[in-house]
Amino acid sequence: MRVVVVLDCLQPERLAEFWAHALGYRRVPSGGPYIVLVPDAQPGPDLVLQRVGEPKVAKNRMHLDLRVATLEPELARLTALGAKVLTPEPIDEDGFYWVVMADPEANEFCVGTEPFSDTLGYVIELTCQST
Repeated sequence: MRVVVVLDCLQPERLAEFWAHALGYRRVPSGGPYIVLVPDAQPGPDLVLQRVGEPKVAKNRMHLDLRVATLEPELARLTALGAKVLTPEPIDEDGFYWVVMADPEANEFCVGTEPFSDTLGYVIELTCQST
């Protein structure tokens, strides 16, 4: 079994440009209302951009989470590609630290760090006592 993620959109060409750069994916031959992006050098699901006739009108029922080593540089990179930050401050919940963003068609996705990664400032200290 293989997981493929399909994203409905009005302008797949525009989103293909954004998501290819955002994910490090490349476009492969496809047709009809579909543009297919596949991982270039890392494992991951294919992303299929499917042209639909109606605009997005509500919050996504499913979204992508992008896990990164350091949050701030990735937010700057994605914003430069056309994403918007939706949360004014990063969210910290149970060791997960993330920001909600939107792609150029307002599809929400999250960018965050893993719990207890070096970028969160957690320090594990072992203390030894001699007896």
